[in-house]
Amino acid sequence: MTDAIVELRDVHVRYKTRTSGLLRPHYVDALAGLSIAVRRGRTLGIVGESGSGKSTAAKVLVGLEAPTSGQVVLGGEEVTRFTTSVRRRLGRTLSVVFQDPATALNPRMTVRDALLDPLQVHGVGNARQRLAKVSELLGMVGLPASALDAFPNQLSGGQRQRVAIARALVLDPQVIVADEPTSALDVSVRAQILNLLTDLKNELDLGMVFISHDIQTVRYLSDEIVVMNAGQAVEHGDAAQVFDHPSADYTRSLLGAAPSLLASHPLS
Repeated sequence: MTDAIVELRDVHVRYKTRTSGLLRPHYVDALAGLSIAVRRGRTLGIVGESGSGKSTAAKVLVGLEAPTSGQVVLGGEEVTRFTTSVRRRLGRTLSVVFQDPATALNPRMTVRDALLDPLQVHGVGNARQRLAKVSELLGMVGLPASALDAFPNQLSGGQRQRVAIARALVLDPQVIVADEPTSALDVSVRAQILNLLTDLKNELDLGMVFISHDIQTVRYLSDEIVVMNAGQAVEHGDAAQVFDHPSADYTRSLLGAAPSLLASHPLS
């Protein structure tokens, strides 16, 4: 019995390389035996360099990538096939905040339409209830009501990411997967977005998966940390333990890398 909302158990994702031949196939393991669990009210930080497998893990979690082997367990029930209904269920349970809000939002849709669209697709409420929900979410992410009539190109990068966060929350998910959500933003607004995600997680009792290459930022946001390298979890444990007493050389190398954005823009 587990209280996890979603789990990956010994998940492998393997791709054929471009050099593969018919008789001599070559493979690369994007994930090699990853096991993680996401729980309500807790943040799981996944950290590693480019190519470490952290974004592949996110894709498997939200149903955008089927594992080559291993188990995806949703609400205690193993997902055996990624059918349309399973992907729809995953989409209601987990929602994603992408790296670049400029590409995550349709440039031809106003903020109002972008937020209403998921509610209409899933048949949630009536027109009045849907609009009330959208207005409530806009306030929760710190945007004025006037933003409803704006198009994405009329907003700053930070404002667009706030809209993207509101859109991720519109179907009342249990888990938010934030994949490098501040890397495309100016340094001056990154800490504001990180604070917003933390406040929303606490207010709504969400589970959160926070993915980044910056271990120090992950440390401040996370309850537990998974350090990934070459598709494997080289370290996994309580955030304070991983940060203060790392056991893997790779973790120590990440900690010794460039200072976090938090050095100049501390979270409050």
